[in-house]
Amino acid sequence: MTTHDGGRVEVGAADGDAPRRRVRTDWLVFGVAAAAVLAIVVWGLAAPENLNSTTATILGYVVTNWGWLFVLSATGFVIFAIWLALSRYGKIPLGKDGEAPEFRTVSWIAMMFSAGMGIGLMFFGVTEPLSHFVSPPPGTDGGIGTAMATTMFHWTLHPWAMYAVVGMAIAYGTYRRGRRQLFSSAFVPLLGRRAEGPIGKVIDILAIFATLFGTAASLGLGALQIGSGFHIVGWMDEMSTMLLVTIVALLTVAFVASAVSGVARGIQWLSNINMVLAFVLAVFVFVVGPTVLILNLLPNSIGNYVADLPDMAARTGAAADPAVGEWLSSWTIFYWAWWVSWTPFVGLFLARISRGRTIREFVIGVIMVPSLVSLVWFAVFGGAGIDEQERGIDLAGQQTEEGQLFGMLQNLPLTGITTVLVMVLVGIFFVSGADAASIVMGTLSQRGSLEPHRWVVVFWGVLTGGVAALILWTGGDTALSGLQTMTIIAASPFVVVMIALCISLYRDLRTDPLILAIRDRPEPSVLSRGRRKGVSASSATTTDAATSPE
Repeated sequence: MTTHDGGRVEVGAADGDAPRRRVRTDWLVFGVAAAAVLAIVVWGLAAPENLNSTTATILGYVVTNWGWLFVLSATGFVIFAIWLALSRYGKIPLGKDGEAPEFRTVSWIAMMFSAGMGIGLMFFGVTEPLSHFVSPPPGTDGGIGTAMATTMFHWTLHPWAMYAVVGMAIAYGTYRRGRRQLFSSAFVPLLGRRAEGPIGKVIDILAIFATLFGTAASLGLGALQIGSGFHIVGWMDEMSTMLLVTIVALLTVAFVASAVSGVARGIQWLSNINMVLAFVLAVFVFVVGPTVLILNLLPNSIGNYVADLPDMAARTGAAADPAVGEWLSSWTIFYWAWWVSWTPFVGLFLARISRGRTIREFVIGVIMVPSLVSLVWFAVFGGAGIDEQERGIDLAGQQTEEGQLFGMLQNLPLTGITTVLVMVLVGIFFVSGADAASIVMGTLSQRGSLEPHRWVVVFWGVLTGGVAALILWTGGDTALSGLQTMTIIAASPFVVVMIALCISLYRDLRTDPLILAIRDRPEPSVLSRGRRKGVSASSATTTDAATSPE
């Protein structure tokens, strides 16, 4: 199809449609990303305290001086994504016209959860509502309504909108325009051929860097939570470093094997299993826990969230109370920076599994559905935690997230079974997310191939596990904290990249064949205007005669 300016738009030309492209490794992207990762690992091994203090100082500067940008852009992404879905652009498919989705809707939602936020919900399902209930955000009235509204603000529309704009841009460029599935390829409408040059290489290297360290940090946190479960059920007297490293090694073997098997098999199967297990756990806590309180929390949380959303979205460190700025640095701005650090990986993976969806379906599936599930999850687990706290059980006194989750379960029936179930859930959530990360890093290393070579996937998977194991072995929680902070610092520039990405996507959509067809369609009123002016009378007569019942 030819555009209004004479250019040609290729619709639906992607790797799977054209003759199969020979998969080639981009040695510059691969080599620089691997070298940067190894350099940070050496730093963490040689001087973990120095790494932690240096990254904490840099993060403090970013949060203090650029927090306003995170606050504004996060809400901007929500508005942009919802506007696209409701506008005429919403019917544009992420693929050929009429192409069916690659994955069933249930599997699609399960995979996006596993990659995007599954392990986070396990960690913070009890902790965050409980934290805001015990220590309300400065300037608020406190109470359970404020606690749930604040939690929803951090875990529903805003983070998933960040994932959506990235995934949408990459999926559209890949499956609709026939570009390579690279982060840099989404900038072709803005940069043209320069997106394939040095600027594009830097973007893809940063994407690999953020993906690997974010995944390694989650692997370390997952090992800590599983190790805590071993201690609670009495399988281990103490949570030793050797136990954590062993858990990391086993999880690494599992997710590498799953990644090598491909998206349609390993990731899809694991994600479906995890959704069933998570549903069983949530139903159990709902039934044996404070059922009436949880039911009351569902509408109450929505009402408080909607009422408080304008204030929460506009809150910055400029408030008169200095405690507000400190709280934002520890919670909201830190969260926005953390979600941005995950957008290269999650966005690319969402693009990988969303072929055949329309933009409207994509936005509803990626933003609205996870937001509703997160609401229910936090109402169930947060409500159970707050109920126990009100009954005099000091869950908030537990110093770790895993301690608060397991502590809540210890006051419910079948503690041993539910503790094992949590460990299995954390393990599978991580495996299904980490194997997706390995495939994404392989794709970025091999010029956007949808099926990167196994050796590349294995390399990035093993390196991810090795980073987590070495950090835990040498520095424990201190080095792991530095690793998390490094991930956020490295990915912070992506907030600017994402703003540019929205502009690039809008420019792309304006010249989509469906939109051009609407623009070029004659207006229905043209004929009637011609009649009034006495123009094309013969045409009007012919038309009338042809349509006359006589």
